Amino acid sequence: MPKSDSDALLVYGVTGDLAHKMIFPALYAMVKRGTLHVPVIGVAFPKWSLERVHKRVEHSIKQAGGIDDKAAFKRLLALIKYVNGDYNDPNTFAAIKQALGKARRPAHYLAIPPSLFGTVIKGLGAAGLAENARVIVEKPFGRDLASARALNRVARSVFPEDSIFRIDHFLGKEAIMNILYFRFANSFLEPIWNRNYVSSVQITLSESFGVGKRGAFYESAGCLRDVIQNHLFQIVALLAMEPPAGRHFSEVQTEKATLFKAIRPLKPEDMVRGQYAGYRQEADVAKNSDVETYCALRLFIDSWRWDGVPWYLRSGKYLPATATEILVELKPPPQKLFADAANGKGKENYLRFRLSPNAEIGLAARVKLAGEEFTGELRELYLLEQQPGEESPYERLLGDAMKGDGKLFTREDAVEAAWTVVEKVLKHHPRALPYKRGTWGPKKADALIAADGGWHNPSGTAASGFKTE
Repeated sequence: MPKSDSDALLVYGVTGDLAHKMIFPALYAMVKRGTLHVPVIGVAFPKWSLERVHKRVEHSIKQAGGIDDKAAFKRLLALIKYVNGDYNDPNTFAAIKQALGKARRPAHYLAIPPSLFGTVIKGLGAAGLAENARVIVEKPFGRDLASARALNRVARSVFPEDSIFRIDHFLGKEAIMNILYFRFANSFLEPIWNRNYVSSVQITLSESFGVGKRGAFYESAGCLRDVIQNHLFQIVALLAMEPPAGRHFSEVQTEKATLFKAIRPLKPEDMVRGQYAGYRQEADVAKNSDVETYCALRLFIDSWRWDGVPWYLRSGKYLPATATEILVELKPPPQKLFADAANGKGKENYLRFRLSPNAEIGLAARVKLAGEEFTGELRELYLLEQQPGEESPYERLLGDAMKGDGKLFTREDAVEAAWTVVEKVLKHHPRALPYKRGTWGPKKADALIAADGGWHNPSGTAASGFKTE
């Protein structure tokens, strides 16, 4: 793997939606911060002029928040080149090599449909464009265990593992990174972070909108593949992994892979699938579709630390709020000294991590009310984390990949271990149950978690103050 920073960035699929929505604003931010100085070569099939590419970049950045630094914007345009061509045509890769000029350590970013990953990677290898290079691959990395293994074989036939960066923008969010930091930077957490004190963990990623224009994609993926197997599993890994042996990113990756291997493979009875009313009328959706727009799971981790602790994961479209939140519920005190405490009516002691739309960490505890009686109420003390000027996920991840820093990316063994967990229920699962828009999904999902007090439903707005439950 090249030890030096990449000296060029190639964006395959540069005319697509991902580049327009996410990549161009990230590149503009990198130029403003002074972290991007190398050529940016866009590659795509349309026969666009460079002027048209520049106009698309301008439109993207204006939509994302506006051009507030004209000098930086001009510097970005000056870095951009464009190569059009068919990925199945060797002449396309010859043109790419010519556009690279003197650059010898390129980073190839594949912002293209997964069906083209193998084609482009093989083309890079055949053209000699993989030597001293890095490849950045967008999720999903496969759609099941077999396809993930096949794609890994293709990628490893051309690039060494430490030059392959499997990107998941979710891991680039500041709030996600803070989970890892909060866990291992604070000594008070470790004594209670195990099966002896934690009764259950639940993670909710809810969206108040539907599939929109992504009906065709959702028909090929569904909620389990689109959100849970990658985004929510990554959160589980950060919360549940053992302390890494050191600070190098490879040691973090090793612990994450070990954790995925310890998750018990899912069975159909561990899963509830749902589909919002009206999904089958969306564009590009089959009239008899059984694709899930909602999914809830119950996981168990067969490890010394987490044996017997249930982990509940859910995500869905057209739920009441757009938010991502984690609730780590602690076991009640061993003796009920006070009549009003630990009465089974709602949550007691817990840690709450809110990841979006804002970042919070909350700790809930019972506090005595004034008076002679020993009665109290549940109060939550929390930190509201707002850091102006923080890097966007794509800005951080592209910069890290070009530097060869793999701590926020996913390794081959972790990808395959995560697919192994869901392999059975991808093929054998219950039918998707209908649910009304604006509700928290099918009622059957409540039964999945009933033994542990029910779901914690996050709100779509930030909390304020010292909360009373």
